[in-house]
Amino acid sequence: MKPRTLEAYKNIAGEIAISQLKQLAENLKGARVVHVNSTREGGGVAEILNWMVPLMYDLGLDASWEVVAGNKKFFEVTKTFHNGLQGNPVRLTPEMIKSYEQTLRSNFKRLKPTLESADFVFIHDPQPAAFLEMCPARKGKWVWRCHIDSSNPSRDVWKYLRSKVENYDASIFSMPTFAQPLPHPQFLIAPSIDPLSEKNCELPDTEIRSLLKSFNIPDGVPILTQVSRFDRFKDPLGVIEAFNELTKSIPAELVLAGGGATDDPEGRVVLEEVKKAAADNPHIHVLMLPSDAHKIINALQRVSTLVIQKSIQEGFGLTVTEALLKEKPVIGGNVGGIKLQLHNYYTGFLVETPEGAALRIRELLHDRNKIKRMGKTARQFVIDNFLLTRHLREYLTLLVGLRCEITNYVLTESKDCK
Repeated sequence: MKPRTLEAYKNIAGEIAISQLKQLAENLKGARVVHVNSTREGGGVAEILNWMVPLMYDLGLDASWEVVAGNKKFFEVTKTFHNGLQGNPVRLTPEMIKSYEQTLRSNFKRLKPTLESADFVFIHDPQPAAFLEMCPARKGKWVWRCHIDSSNPSRDVWKYLRSKVENYDASIFSMPTFAQPLPHPQFLIAPSIDPLSEKNCELPDTEIRSLLKSFNIPDGVPILTQVSRFDRFKDPLGVIEAFNELTKSIPAELVLAGGGATDDPEGRVVLEEVKKAAADNPHIHVLMLPSDAHKIINALQRVSTLVIQKSIQEGFGLTVTEALLKEKPVIGGNVGGIKLQLHNYYTGFLVETPEGAALRIRELLHDRNKIKRMGKTARQFVIDNFLLTRHLREYLTLLVGLRCEITNYVLTESKDCK
């Protein structure tokens, strides 16, 4: 899909929002901005960068996106970082650290000219975090962007990662509870979605029904859907348990749709566990989708009666935002960034257990008018708070502040600001 320009978002975000972005960008014309993460497909970070980099470029910034390359061993180590940041008791060995640092040094040789000359560098999550110490001749400001729920990290993992990120010029977290003590300014920026992407744009009903038929999902009964990577933190087994409890009294169909990410080596194992748990139930549909199945996900969310995101840890949960935009109340885990989006009786329900999820689903299925009311509230809530224009505005504001140099959390005038 050809990258869109900001003008395409006027109808949904409003002319004032677009005008604000253009005014902010005037102070940043020509600035070289480099984003670095560990995958171009799969997961919310890649989805965000897919729209953010082109729109920054459209605003006159020299924006680009680099990806760290690594072998299976490297991504097993970075998955350990990820799990440890989310509170799992993990242990880092010297061999793991050696593998991680060697891979990044190899990548840095390739990226050195780009990173040294950039005015701003955004390093996303733990995978490329050690790049900063490899770049003593850097020209610009560096920001570590943590998309993960790091509110209660493993001590070993955070001790190591802190040594890699404490010298950044700033860091960004999605929620106040995720932030950790660091000797530099920290900012709170919630993620967002692109309302015009293939995953969120309007679809004809005939196309939706055709896709439903192609997956042999029956129509005429409530359809419940969870879209996510096959990851234990997304608790797909808990969703199956809730569904089994629900269908003791209400007939329904459950769709567990998702895929993997190139930087997540555990996905295949979790997928097999899910298939095994669902094997004897013809009303559970486990769909392993390719990374570009955006229209299929869009159709599944639109045809669903309710959407589930029963995570036990969650940095934000873009699939929650997507469903709310489509006027679908969401039953979500009472964790992380899901709590920013779900408000009981207004946009969905927060739950702790499979039994709680089954109870709330049953409650809504018995009152379709409530589903409609909550759905309309949910859509407006996303438009007001979680569209990409708000997200981009906050990034640009941060860049303007960094250009003016942040010292002891206070903006002070520098030569660039005169």
